[in-house]
Amino acid sequence: MARHKAVPAKAPAKAAAKPAKAKTTRKPAEAAAKSPEPKPVKKPKLVRDSFAIPKIEYEVLDKLKKRAASLQRTVKKSELLRAGIATLDRMGADELLAALNAVPAIKIGRPAK
Repeated sequence: MARHKAVPAKAPAKAAAKPAKAKTTRKPAEAAAKSPEPKPVKKPKLVRDSFAIPKIEYEVLDKLKKRAASLQRTVKKSELLRAGIATLDRMGADELLAALNAVPAIKIGRPAK
């Protein structure tokens, strides 16, 4: 009996070089449909500030909070102030001027001790 040498198996010939992937242009509808999820909305940067308002106007904030609660909407003071600012922003020049003139000026600064 003749001994056969173990011949290592030849590695399979590598397939011809893979063709370069052609760039596919997606239609806008396809691109939107294939995106996994929309990018998260960035939270706006918050600015802390302090100011003084007359006690009567401060009590109006509490009154408005109670009014909103009666409408099944809990609200914070900051939300009320932001809603007021948004309302002022939407006003025309004449309306804004009338609203500003209706608010009396207050002395600024800390009270004397």
